[in-house]
Amino acid sequence: MAIESTVKSDTNPSIDVNNDLSYSDSPVILVTGSAKRIGAAIIRAAHHQGYRVIIHCHHSEQQAIALANQLNEICDNSAAVVVADLAVVNDSYLLTQFVQSVIDRFGQLDVLVHNASRFYPTPLNSIDNDQWDELFLSNAKAPLLLSQAFLPYLQTQYGCIISLLDIHAHNKPFKHYTVYNMAKAAQRMMVQSLALEMAPLVRINGVAPGVNILPDANSDQALDDTQQQNIIDSVPMQRIGTPDDIAQSVLYLAKANYVTGEIINVDGGRGLTLAGSNF
Repeated sequence: MAIESTVKSDTNPSIDVNNDLSYSDSPVILVTGSAKRIGAAIIRAAHHQGYRVIIHCHHSEQQAIALANQLNEICDNSAAVVVADLAVVNDSYLLTQFVQSVIDRFGQLDVLVHNASRFYPTPLNSIDNDQWDELFLSNAKAPLLLSQAFLPYLQTQYGCIISLLDIHAHNKPFKHYTVYNMAKAAQRMMVQSLALEMAPLVRINGVAPGVNILPDANSDQALDDTQQQNIIDSVPMQRIGTPDDIAQSVLYLAKANYVTGEIINVDGGRGLTLAGSNF
């Protein structure tokens, strides 16, 4: 479970596209699983608002470094990459190393976003210990133990934590996804429980997407045209959401200084019409 930190900065003078933002003393945000998709959208949006960003990845190091390089071309030394298997939470020494590698990037942490997640079906009569361990690690255990490990640094900054949840984590489960449903429900309860324990110095909230990004077309979770249209028909806003919709909600919560323990559904109203079961 090696931990590796990488940061690559452009040697050209920094260019601040927003002009009114200064990255040298700006807040720092860490987003787990942020080399691509929703995580990368959060990183880009946070950087645009003046945050220094730490991109965490495990298998997607090439994409993470490419993203960091793009952002460092905008402003030198404003983006860094930390590579680690989140299973480091199972080893106190490796967890300490990971936390230190994050803090060493910019010397502080203001916002922690739990975005990394495994998602796949576990039909009854096929569930095994490996599926349980993997889904609970990424969706419940790692968010809890990372929150605890980073708490002293977040307290120093009066910072916050934001967890990416799921509208199916509360009373409307996916059929055939029992272990994932349970893990996300546990993460939702973590948000509400830690909001009590971490106050008043640190806030923690959640963002629950609906369908804000579709499974990759070449994945075993891919949806055909009919399935996609059925989903769109079930959404009051009559469209699939976007990663940017999630990113903007995360950044709102990062700055909402009197909000803690809340879950914001970002689903185009689909939670109002959803009965659970399948997509």
